Amino acid sequence: QVHLVESGGGLVQAGGSLRLSCTASGRSFSEYNWGWFRQSPGKDREFVAGIIRSGGHAYYTDSVKGRFTISRDNAKSTVYLQMDSLKPEDTAVYYCAGDLADGSIYHYAEESEYDSWGQGTQVSVSS
Repeated sequence: QVHLVESGGGLVQAGGSLRLSCTASGRSFSEYNWGWFRQSPGKDREFVAGIIRSGGHAYYTDSVKGRFTISRDNAKSTVYLQMDSLKPEDTAVYYCAGDLADGSIYHYAEESEYDSWGQGTQVSVSS
């Protein structure tokens, strides 16, 4: 497992932008697929975005396609979530998660796929 520290959350007006960062330590960052999930009050945690180990492909839930971008910087052991055109419904606690790549299919949207989780960072979008 790796230790994950998230940052970048905050309060922003609708239409604004935030960039979340998640820095990993403890094991080689490049060995992992990375995902972002979020949880709103009273709702289950849901998948937001994922990026494979090579960085060559990313996946998004429909509600954020065209607005959010996931990226990774192996040299900095950091995965990012750039969030643009934010909406009040994006308000949630955002979690990064790591999946140690073992050659099997990457089930990016499934929480059980990930073995390391960050503590979460709050994103609040006002209307």
